[in-house]
Amino acid sequence: MKRNFRKYLIWFFGLCLVLLILGVWIYFLLNQKNDLKVFFFDVGQGDASLIRTPDGKNILIDGGPDEKILSSLSEALPWWDRLIDLIILTHPHDDHIVGLVTVLKKYRVKQVLQTGVKYSTPSNSVWLQDLAKKNIKTNIVKQPQEINLGPDCSLKILYPFQLLSGIEIKNLNNSSIVSRLDCEGEEVLFMGDAEKEVEAELLVVYSDLKSKIIKTGHHGSETASTEEFLLAVDPEKAIISVGEGNKFGLPDLRILRRLERLGIEIFRTDEDGAIVLEKDTITKKQ
Repeated sequence: MKRNFRKYLIWFFGLCLVLLILGVWIYFLLNQKNDLKVFFFDVGQGDASLIRTPDGKNILIDGGPDEKILSSLSEALPWWDRLIDLIILTHPHDDHIVGLVTVLKKYRVKQVLQTGVKYSTPSNSVWLQDLAKKNIKTNIVKQPQEINLGPDCSLKILYPFQLLSGIEIKNLNNSSIVSRLDCEGEEVLFMGDAEKEVEAELLVVYSDLKSKIIKTGHHGSETASTEEFLLAVDPEKAIISVGEGNKFGLPDLRILRRLERLGIEIFRTDEDGAIVLEKDTITKKQ
């Protein structure tokens, strides 16, 4: 009897030790401070970017045109991390929103930021219905604001300047949420699909738009990335999110030549695959 008791006692303490080690390991994983990472995913002819902050927050900006975003996220995030702290839908065109509908099914999403602009499509209807069903907190952009992402890390919402909720916009691209990440010395300007008209407004309102990296507006279309705007932003690198062999002929050759002439290094998802910014270095994940 004593021998069996001793045996069970050894097993008990052994199990407690294993659970303690496992608990410490999980605590370490959840609380360790990492380097900032920004992923510009290759989602074909669409747009999807992920910010992973040093504190482990996940901010997803757009989701691309299909469920390819799911494999991109699974490669970018640890296997145990199924939480998206914030989704930003820049505007509800299908090449930005359809992937987000699939993300809602596979990940736990804390909150969403969008404009609420009126746009009647099946994908936007499903998106809004799923947000309501899952009771996900949804914030509507009313004016420029700053989102705190931790020590020395923030995301500034630069545009739109006013409430667009319930309003039908003729050119939906120009309702895009424009934001700038300022985190541990990195500056990344996310233009959504904003075109020349929005760029001109930004130049009037902001005296300092300088950013090391720009995710160019509208997939490298000639409708965006004016020379005046690029000179004001003065980026070292430009990211173009675009699909290989797309029917629109993007990126526009004139934009590529403009970027080259201004000495801006070009990265393209159609040629480079997923693009990752980490420690002031950009790598390609083909």
